[in-house]
Amino acid sequence: MTHSMTAFARQVHDADWGRLELELRSVNQRYLEPHFRLPESLRDLETAFREALRKTLARGKVECSLRFEPAGPDGRLAVSPERLEALAVALAEIRHAVPGAPMPDALALLEHPGVLDTRGPDMDIVRAVALPLFQATLHDLVAGRRREGDKLAVLIRERLAAVNAQIGEVRRLMPEILERQHTQLLERLDTARSELDPQRLEAELVLLAHKADVDEELDRLATHVAEVERQLEQKGPIGRRLDFLMQELNREANTLSSKSVVASTTRCAVELKVLIEQMREQIQNIE
Repeated sequence: MTHSMTAFARQVHDADWGRLELELRSVNQRYLEPHFRLPESLRDLETAFREALRKTLARGKVECSLRFEPAGPDGRLAVSPERLEALAVALAEIRHAVPGAPMPDALALLEHPGVLDTRGPDMDIVRAVALPLFQATLHDLVAGRRREGDKLAVLIRERLAAVNAQIGEVRRLMPEILERQHTQLLERLDTARSELDPQRLEAELVLLAHKADVDEELDRLATHVAEVERQLEQKGPIGRRLDFLMQELNREANTLSSKSVVASTTRCAVELKVLIEQMREQIQNIE
């Protein structure tokens, strides 16, 4: 199951105490690199969030953004009835004891400590909601990475099929290439044959034929292609392994190019390197 490192997920929770909005974004990175933007009142959740990421993801730069909007009473000032009643009782006692004492107006009453109810939501309740909200968002992120990974796997398999086609083409051409090379060399040396040691000439022909024989490189290319296919079926992170296999494929393609003696094998080697580079670019996004 191929997972990409690129995805986005968002979850929102509305309650009578306010709104929580959580976003997770991930892009490719060599290691797991989380970054958090949390409100100060919920900063202590970072440890739990970080641990959940560590248990779920292996690679990627992950940005976590949590926004908290406490609910307000529709823009109106909230008055504490209990505090206002206690203040009214106290004022009545003052009027009874000191009949001529000036009494505060309504605005002054609002400024008295405790009359305006400024209490916020219970943050323990908010934290209890934030944790499962993070898990739900993380679940969506993983699902998104999996969907993106499936698309990458399709693209890689298409290029693996093209690599196999190039390998088959070189195998098909090799007898003709070797025969043509042998014939051309004999023609060039025909005029000088009498001056050359026949055994030396035969040894040179064998050496040149061996240099042009790329069966070993083709076998290794086919083996690496099969291993890439196998890795795409594995569970867990496979990105680093695939990147290593791309290096090995490229090494064999370079060797094939260096041993090329005709234009047709050179073209195949170039096409192989193009396909390998296209796969390597896609693999940079695989976890």
